[in-house]
Amino acid sequence: MRMLHRAAVTIAAMFLTSTSLLADGETKAELRDAQEGEGQYGRLVLRGGYIIDGTGGPAYGPADVVIENNRITEIKVVGTPDSPIKPEGRPAKGDRELDVTGKYILPGFIDVHTHIHGKDFGQGVSPEYIFKLWLAHGVTTARVVGYSGFERTLDFKRRSAENKITAPRLLAYPEFDGVGSVKEAREIIQRYKKMGADGVKFLGNPKKILLAGLDEAEKLGLRTTMHHAQTAVTDANVLDTSARGLDSMEHWYGLPEAMFEDRLIQDYPSDYIYTDEMDRFGEAGKLWKQAAKPGSDKWNEVMDTLLERDFAINPTFTIYVASRDLMRMSRAVWHDEYTMPALWDFYRPSEVAHGSYWFDWTTEHEIEWKKNYKLWMQFINDYKNRGGKVGVGSDTGYIYSLYGFGYIQEFELLQEAGFHPLEVIRSATYIGAQELGMEDEIGAVEVGKMADLVVVDENPLHNFKVLYGTGAVKLNRETGLVERVGGVRWTIKDGIIYDAFKLRADVREMVREAKIEAGMNPDKPLAIANSPASE
Repeated sequence: MRMLHRAAVTIAAMFLTSTSLLADGETKAELRDAQEGEGQYGRLVLRGGYIIDGTGGPAYGPADVVIENNRITEIKVVGTPDSPIKPEGRPAKGDRELDVTGKYILPGFIDVHTHIHGKDFGQGVSPEYIFKLWLAHGVTTARVVGYSGFERTLDFKRRSAENKITAPRLLAYPEFDGVGSVKEAREIIQRYKKMGADGVKFLGNPKKILLAGLDEAEKLGLRTTMHHAQTAVTDANVLDTSARGLDSMEHWYGLPEAMFEDRLIQDYPSDYIYTDEMDRFGEAGKLWKQAAKPGSDKWNEVMDTLLERDFAINPTFTIYVASRDLMRMSRAVWHDEYTMPALWDFYRPSEVAHGSYWFDWTTEHEIEWKKNYKLWMQFINDYKNRGGKVGVGSDTGYIYSLYGFGYIQEFELLQEAGFHPLEVIRSATYIGAQELGMEDEIGAVEVGKMADLVVVDENPLHNFKVLYGTGAVKLNRETGLVERVGGVRWTIKDGIIYDAFKLRADVREMVREAKIEAGMNPDKPLAIANSPASE
């Protein structure tokens, strides 16, 4: 998502030095260059866990997983559930061992739609805050799709690859927008390639310029994704762009428009102004009902065409969910301890901050959005059922959706759409790796793959809430007490073990310190914490 209230970024600004692209007050020291994990180890052994391998197969185990440096070298089933494990035949002792008996081991999660916003963006958050929330929720690979400063992102990518900072593996997809000519379009794509881009994120450009950029990206082997901005979707919807080589789409704009039967243009009110976000998001919630009905010839025609093109869709359900239930999202349990006060201010009603369109958000708006979700989710589930690729992206940092937490919420929303929990995990790992062209390296718990793993105390297939940093409420049937359980226990990225409990504690301390610095009471909920700490 991007801030359309601001003037389009000029092409010259995209290529400033990495120092100048650091956010105001942001320094490399703030990123703690000394990584905080354990390892890599010559031989790391995870003992006795249940494996959800990411391919869609059911959980199995108990099994031992052997990691040498940053690769999985052996997976061995060592017994049956609830039976003692015999020591004979188990893999040899490691330099470091983790007892994961009864815990669940999953592939590292892949977030295909992220941004690394800096303090100058208005959110008042540091990269360290964002990275730790991602890792604390099992995200080991994040695709950064524009609006984070390209050279700044490349710098983070390099240092993460060298394991010099505590961060997921990063892929850089700079933004293609505000381009002035076909010639410039090709030059920009060529420059992105030379600078080390993994792909390109497109937005709404004049059709000739857009198609030239897509053509050049395909020639150079750069992967592509697109937010089909509503200001240009009449000129090029998802059928037009996928026909010219676009690999995937973000959100859903451009998809229902491709299924219009009785119109070419969305039914905008006469006084609609796109840059008034009450207009923009209020009317967006009425878009799917204007498209062809589920199961109709047009619905199937569009779906069949995208399937034939091996096209991937990243719905990012989570980033719009406040539109259908503002009260729930604005009072989510994680805000009080994990949301920075400046980010909280960014979320609140504002004519400047993107995604803060709560001036007169009504019951009717929410009802329209609930209907919108029903149709949107049906298309996505049908697409998955017919073999289409659906990735898991969060786009967090807007609309009351918090880094890390929003990513796990996307799991719940995909399940709501009709995905089996194993299909959700498959989208978050195996399919995500395919979409990024990294299926030979990540995306499954498999011998030969990189050691990107998530270890959880509870069974996430039973309840995705156990993946949230705040855990899930569960009755302890032995004690009769209601407890909070779960939260990712360990995240292993590139063979390095990160204590997710410690990462979350670090974030809570960052938030507490920021509240105190702002003169807020750190022990009160954010919604009422504006009173002085001394009260």
